[in-house]
Amino acid sequence: MIKERLIKKYANRRLYDASISKHVTLEDIRDLIVRGEKIRVVEDKTGEDITRLILLQVIAEQEQFGRPILSTALLEGIIRYYGGPMQDFMSRYLEQSVSAFMRQQESVQQQVSQMLRQAPPPMNAMADLARQNLELWNRVQEGMLGLLVPPRANPAAGEDHEEPAAGAPGRAEG
Repeated sequence: MIKERLIKKYANRRLYDASISKHVTLEDIRDLIVRGEKIRVVEDKTGEDITRLILLQVIAEQEQFGRPILSTALLEGIIRYYGGPMQDFMSRYLEQSVSAFMRQQESVQQQVSQMLRQAPPPMNAMADLARQNLELWNRVQEGMLGLLVPPRANPAAGEDHEEPAAGAPGRAEG
């Protein structure tokens, strides 16, 4: 079992990694997570667990200054589920989707590693693997976006507006 690294947050907002006796930044915490470390962040005075808050700050920093992962439409969809009857479902769905994606990526990395050890490299197998990975990811995205984003008019059909509700005045036929 992976041991948690204890990070303390002091009143001056500084973060302190007790395992290495050193102050750390949000970027340092991001690096720990990327390396697979498990962390727990607590308020120094109260002992309150604020790990989620710090992880959200890491994500917000990445979204603001890096290449964003979370689109505006996705964030709006997530916000719509807060406080609603489907909030727990949405939470489990997102968690399972990310876990499935991570497992798929690990599998792809293992398969690519195996292919690279073989001589000559089997390019057809690699192309098939890439195609399968893209198909899987597209299905996951379509399923997730279908739950989060309300349907829009089809721009390919020449419509750039939403259809009026039943009984609402429409535009005049010409």
